[in-house]
Amino acid sequence: MTDLIFHIASNGTWLAAVKKGAYHSDTLSTEGFIHCSTASQIVDVANAFYQDQRGLVLLVLDPTKLDAECKWEPPVEPEPTHARAGELFPHVYGLLNLDAVTNVISFEPDSEGIFSMPNLET
Repeated sequence: MTDLIFHIASNGTWLAAVKKGAYHSDTLSTEGFIHCSTASQIVDVANAFYQDQRGLVLLVLDPTKLDAECKWEPPVEPEPTHARAGELFPHVYGLLNLDAVTNVISFEPDSEGIFSMPNLET
């Protein structure tokens, strides 16, 4: 079985991608890739970059179905608070084709703005 990867997006951006037929994040334009995470990285990334944000979804991706190249690289930040030493993150270098998205899960923080691991089976 392929290890799945994940991308946090606003629900509005996801719905717009469905209409367009492909997903494009802001970081694809500014950094050249779409940031993704493994299952063990989701919560740390969410709490580092999305704390208190609402209206988010977690895109579940099958990397074997990606049209764009996926590279495993260190985080962009020099001293990231969301990564353990030597940890690599999946980065998708191109548009995200919708057929690589195997599930879309509502991803909301608790009442204090903190994220916890969602049920990935829904």
